[in-house]
Amino acid sequence: MTGKTDFTDEEWARLKRAPFVAGMAISLADPGGPIEAVKETAATLKTVRAAEGGDRGELVGALATEVVADAGQRKNPLGGFKPSKGANAGVEILGELGEVNRIVGEKATPEDAAAMREWLLDAAQEAANAAKEGGFMGFHAERVSEGEQRMLDSLREVLSAPSG
Repeated sequence: MTGKTDFTDEEWARLKRAPFVAGMAISLADPGGPIEAVKETAATLKTVRAAEGGDRGELVGALATEVVADAGQRKNPLGGFKPSKGANAGVEILGELGEVNRIVGEKATPEDAAAMREWLLDAAQEAANAAKEGGFMGFHAERVSEGEQRMLDSLREVLSAPSG
């Protein structure tokens, strides 16, 4: 069983913000307007709330419970992480999630690490599915744009289990 005491405060903070970093990756992969951004963030939060029950294991359940409590206190779920603007943002986001993957790979049980990876990918997928992209007034819009799909593929690569 993996819990908060297995991580440093900085590592725990990184794990807590990771689903929102994954959601942000989708928002930045194909920036829409403010309505799309709100829908994508809401979808990420919904994925986090759904994990509170512990169905995804103890680690993800503990993280989700804390994140939801922080949200109730209006704390920024991305606290401490602000990627630069422009082309480097995607690289920084993938780097951050790669580091989260390394941390859970080293410190969590294999089951908890796998559950964490799956949770982050689900958060990104839900964000991608949250708002249609492109088109004109809803016509010819697509659920997941090419840019979002490329980012989802990159996230899968970054969050794959380390081969060892």
